[in-house]
Amino acid sequence: MTGFLPENPGVIKMDVIAEIRRLHFVENKTVSALALMFQLSRPTIRKHLKTVEESVYTSRKDQPHPKLGDYLKQLDDWLAKDARLPRKQRRTAQRLFECLQIEVYRGGYTAVQRPVKDWKQSRTSSPTIRQAFVPLAFPPGETCQFDWSHETAVIAGVEQLVKVAHFRLSYSRQMCVIAYPRETQERVLDAHNQAFS
Repeated sequence: MTGFLPENPGVIKMDVIAEIRRLHFVENKTVSALALMFQLSRPTIRKHLKTVEESVYTSRKDQPHPKLGDYLKQLDDWLAKDARLPRKQRRTAQRLFECLQIEVYRGGYTAVQRPVKDWKQSRTSSPTIRQAFVPLAFPPGETCQFDWSHETAVIAGVEQLVKVAHFRLSYSRQMCVIAYPRETQERVLDAHNQAFS
């Protein structure tokens, strides 16, 4: 069957699931007919027909920590102690995992990483937003803004697309606008010369 991945015959491709749903809901094919057509069991067909809006697989809310259970208190104490240190001196999840291994912990890194991430997120659930303002001050004649735009112009009764060079001095906010038939390097240099003069 073309809908299966070759390395895992139990996995159905999304386009096959979409075809199953189309045949059932649009062409009114029965579950039994679809099971024969796609060589799948009827419960599998029903499962994919029921889950049009919801996902087929549910994600686990709470991850169990069978090997980490005895070390969770130690991990919480370390995290609370590290929270009082400057940011550069705090231990990462990897470093905490290595410290737990010294304490004879035999579990994996991700089992340590998850509670560390949850602990940090619970402490910073309402981050304080700091606004910073950088004052912009420009000395006269030192900086300008430059950009091109594409405009339509009627020249000698013919509508044409022209390129327009826009300059704005940052100090005085004065504008200089120059139109060209094309946007080339020579035009850029000419526009700068004219704007600066």
